[in-house]
Amino acid sequence: MEAPDEPGRSGASVTAATSARELAHPACDEIRLEGVLHALSDPVRLRVVRDLATAEDELSCSYFDLPVTKSTSTHHFRVLRESGVIQQVYRGTAKMNGLRRKDLDALFPGLLDSVLTAAAAEESRLGTA
Repeated sequence: MEAPDEPGRSGASVTAATSARELAHPACDEIRLEGVLHALSDPVRLRVVRDLATAEDELSCSYFDLPVTKSTSTHHFRVLRESGVIQQVYRGTAKMNGLRRKDLDALFPGLLDSVLTAAAAEESRLGTA
């Protein structure tokens, strides 16, 4: 099934979850460049990815202080998950998020590091957070 975010945009199918507490993620070979680039093109989603890239472990959704409503935040995390950028799992009542760096680096060598470096340079240049 295609990601419900924008049909046809990601180009990747999403493996169905087997229970309400298990979230659907694309397999590594289903991750598509256009879906990853789309996910990284939004400033809120890029901010989440930047935080995850510097974290030593998974971060809960509540860790992120995003300038959007809770429902919009949920949408952004879903786009990141369904594009293959992040992995989400429930730990108790918390939804934990981790960057799929190993998968992304294997599929698109240097892409994630280039995007993160560019985002940091832009933040420095523009003085934005």
